[in-house]
Amino acid sequence: MFSKTTLSLAISVLSYISEVALGSPTLEARQSADNIVYVTNAAAFCMIMPRTPHTNIGDSEHPGGMQTYCSPNGKYDSSQGQLPANFWSNVEFTTGTSSRGARFAQLTGCIRPETLDRLNPSDGGGQYDSSGGAGGRGNPQGSVCLGYNHYVKLVEPGDRRACIKCCDNYDDCPLNKDTQGCPNVIQGNYFDCW
Repeated sequence: MFSKTTLSLAISVLSYISEVALGSPTLEARQSADNIVYVTNAAAFCMIMPRTPHTNIGDSEHPGGMQTYCSPNGKYDSSQGQLPANFWSNVEFTTGTSSRGARFAQLTGCIRPETLDRLNPSDGGGQYDSSGGAGGRGNPQGSVCLGYNHYVKLVEPGDRRACIKCCDNYDDCPLNKDTQGCPNVIQGNYFDCW
């Protein structure tokens, strides 16, 4: 027979294990691979795109409407979509330390929206990010950039350009310029996208 103390301890341990298994609020849930972005270099990266074919960026901004799409060298999970190898027509990878002393990594440049069936080539575009959206939980909700605290990303099919920046400092990934276009949100090289 178990003593009252042993039984009480066993119940406490089982209760704790149940909380962990069911997602205790003190533990962070493991992020889904189809909701993660990252930028390692111009050939290995993942970005958020509309989940449904021929969707405007703004129309995809609802729960379940977005999904991670990766470069051929960047895809690491079957839940992720794959971008065509020629999605970027001209791209620049930059990494460094911002004026705020925080790390960042980014891609800027020209895209071929017609190569990805998720996009409408004439769409004016829109923004995805990790720290905006309802309650600052991201758009898509819970999305993260591997190795960084924040990210901001714009896709502008009609202007044939895109940009993504992962940042350690919140202010290095501005969310309040989403209608001003890539060059105003993420400084970088945009070549001549036409």
